[in-house]
Amino acid sequence: MAYEHEGGDDNKIKFLKSRAAADFPNANHFDAPVDKQGKFMSYKKFHKLEKRGMHFQLFEEIFSKFHLPEKPLVCVTPVVDGEIYAGE
Repeated sequence: MAYEHEGGDDNKIKFLKSRAAADFPNANHFDAPVDKQGKFMSYKKFHKLEKRGMHFQLFEEIFSKFHLPEKPLVCVTPVVDGEIYAGE
């Protein structure tokens, strides 16, 4: 899902998290990142990439598909076996 929303990044992230459960059924789904052995990336590894500002590389396919600007605000919502983990 993509939105345009007023306010600072913290306000925008709060808005995105509040919409996660409602948006999920209509969201476009993409395969989760995998390593060279075909194993899914752990959230811990994702967090390390995020801290270094490198997590955007994981979303290039999505950014290209939707013609998004460079480095858009991204809010990742883990979904495990259909359960949405969107903290407030």
